[in-house]
Amino acid sequence: MNFLEQMKKRYTVKKYNPQGKISEEQIAELKEILNLSPSSINSQPWNFIFINKPELKEQLAEASYFNKGKVLDSSHLIVFQVLRNPKDFEKQIEENLPEGSVNYYRSMVKPNGEDAVRAWMGHQVYLSLGVLLSACAAMGIDSTPMEGIETEKYDDILENSSYKTLFAVAIGKRDENDSNHPEITPKRRLKSEMVVLEP
Repeated sequence: MNFLEQMKKRYTVKKYNPQGKISEEQIAELKEILNLSPSSINSQPWNFIFINKPELKEQLAEASYFNKGKVLDSSHLIVFQVLRNPKDFEKQIEENLPEGSVNYYRSMVKPNGEDAVRAWMGHQVYLSLGVLLSACAAMGIDSTPMEGIETEKYDDILENSSYKTLFAVAIGKRDENDSNHPEITPKRRLKSEMVVLEP
């Protein structure tokens, strides 16, 4: 099945089969795919935490509002985080990126102020979300991106003080009775000609 057909079939899962586990081989592949995600100037201001320990998932589920069941029943939860301190980010790029990339950051991003820098870093993390959801579709893995979580509580639970949680993605196998399945709730998108334009 080609990628277009996979994308036609993918949807945001609302109910997971708690017995549906993703293989370690596929998890390893997803980790490598995320590590290859693109970012502006190859900035990579992120980390990705893969969680499948039941006790940790239970703690995070309690900080996930209406997404609690998805967290508990998914095979894995992936937490997407961004570097909290712009100074730590600057140290990282100075140690790892070529001079031209560092100069771009210093001249085009940093002069806009710390709030703008943090927003710019967050945008890079969202690029990796698109990569993950596309990879899951291609690999036949069900997924649910979730901003409906208590990010500060996630940070407290994960104790990763250099990074700040932005969102999470549940992955696993859909429940056969998931009400959001396209056969039950048809996929709805704006007409292509409304959003894909040629000047």
